[in-house]
Amino acid sequence: MKINNLVDLHCHILPAIDDGSPSLEASLELAQQAVADGIRYILATPHHMDRHYLNHASDVEAAVDVFQTELDANQIPLTVFPGQEVHLNGQLMENIDDLLGMDTSGNYLLLELPHEMVPSYLDEMIFQLSCEGITPVIAHPERNAQIIAEPQRLYRLVEQGVLAQVTATSLVGTFGEQVQRTAKEFVKCGLVQVVASDAHTLKNRGFAMTKAYDVLNKMNSEYPERFATNARDLLNGEQIEMGRILVPKKQKKFWLF
Repeated sequence: MKINNLVDLHCHILPAIDDGSPSLEASLELAQQAVADGIRYILATPHHMDRHYLNHASDVEAAVDVFQTELDANQIPLTVFPGQEVHLNGQLMENIDDLLGMDTSGNYLLLELPHEMVPSYLDEMIFQLSCEGITPVIAHPERNAQIIAEPQRLYRLVEQGVLAQVTATSLVGTFGEQVQRTAKEFVKCGLVQVVASDAHTLKNRGFAMTKAYDVLNKMNSEYPERFATNARDLLNGEQIEMGRILVPKKQKKFWLF
């Protein structure tokens, strides 16, 4: 299933701003790969407020302007929008004016959890963001060690009103069987609403969006249209149609002997 107007809401395509791409040349190569994978619109989401990177809103907006000029000059049919992958931390509310939403109205915020666990103050942060009219979209929950072990944690978060984004390469199996099984279970249970690439120039961190949509189609022929619509609606700051959500099954342990 090749689509040429896909929206990718999580991508580290901007040059020399985080671990996504070391140079303009590498970023233009990523852009060519994105177009070849059926992507037409990208939300550039450099890391922000994690242990390594601080990418202020105004800096990201300026970087996107420069990069879009390069894309146009190289006749690469890709439109890039400014965003951030904001790492969960206790200083979020103090820095709220420096956070870029996934949409220009700031209704949605791409929020990254620590990879190994779910911090105890997440519920309070979700409440504080909601008081500001902001819905967190949890990035790649299927790759969080504590959520893999206790998938019902994501169910409880979605019950509180958060959304979640599954990574294309997770659905395809690049991160291994356990992550793939978790990703598919979250799709089936209605706990992830959008698929995005989280692409870097790093090995095994490409786009795989067309393949991911093929996986969704094999699971249920209604999924691809739903996920594509959700991505467009998030980018436009519109409300997402939430279907029924189910408690995910805990994975059985697989023993080799």
